[in-house]
Amino acid sequence: MGDSARIPVVNIASGEKYTNERGIRVIKDGVKASAGGSERLAKPPWLRTRIQQGATFEKVRGIVHEHRLATVCEEAKCPNMGECWSAGTATIMLMGDVCTRACRFCAVNTGNPRGWLDPEEPDNTARSVQLMGLKYVVLTSVNRDDLPDGGAGHYAACVQRVKAVNPETAVEALTPDFLGKLSDVETVVDSGIEVFAQNVETVRRLTHPVRDSRAGYDQTLAVLAHAKAYRPDVLTKTSLMLGLGETEAEIIEALDDLRAARVDIVTFGQYLQPTAHHYPIDRWVTPDEFARYREWGLERGFLEVVSGVFVRSSYRAEQVLEKNNVGL
Repeated sequence: MGDSARIPVVNIASGEKYTNERGIRVIKDGVKASAGGSERLAKPPWLRTRIQQGATFEKVRGIVHEHRLATVCEEAKCPNMGECWSAGTATIMLMGDVCTRACRFCAVNTGNPRGWLDPEEPDNTARSVQLMGLKYVVLTSVNRDDLPDGGAGHYAACVQRVKAVNPETAVEALTPDFLGKLSDVETVVDSGIEVFAQNVETVRRLTHPVRDSRAGYDQTLAVLAHAKAYRPDVLTKTSLMLGLGETEAEIIEALDDLRAARVDIVTFGQYLQPTAHHYPIDRWVTPDEFARYREWGLERGFLEVVSGVFVRSSYRAEQVLEKNNVGL
């Protein structure tokens, strides 16, 4: 398809199909538009965040864009982007900004990249980490079911290059599930990371319809359990969104399942519906409830449970081992 058929993203409505600058046919924000969408709950008073920008924010944005990197901060419409970028940190999203899956909670564009990868991404990622002066970096990625190894080899190459250029930098890999293929999990775990993360996202009952049909509650548990068994020295981590309709009994069940898989770190945060077409919010979880859920996790022996309204899997990730709910 020629460039003339590629419509600038700025003119595309959420949920509509378009052809991006690489010629990939995608759905903007990951979920097709539905008639009217769902009614959105009014935000409670505790759900307020101050937008932070400034010189450091602009520096981080400049580095990210100059090196053609995608960030989950921008692509997933994270509410913490101002805080994190102003602090000089960013979560870098590898393998492009088009995901092969269409989870109903996620605002990352959906499509089929048909094997496309940026061969310069390992070098660009390593250089960006160096320019930002990061001592801890989270590398995440879209799902790439179009690749034979789910992108595990490319992922590992990025980690190895970051480590070569920044030997003192700790790396957390927040990965896809690689369709449960454990040899691909091993490829990433062997790349030199300190933390391996794969998000279970929600409780068992809500996994479908919240997640794409190719994802699975037990599949994620198996990936996390294998990563820990394969390399016990690497910390394992997962995240759940709350406010999707889960019960407290189901939260406890998820904590027990994750502990049985020997997961070290769990994060809890409020689900925020990206657009009217995404999965609807069932309730606003209160700060007191988040505090209680953290205690439930600590009682079960997790190394840390980061729990709060604005918490996301990579939020203040470098502070997790301080065991103070990352300062919240």
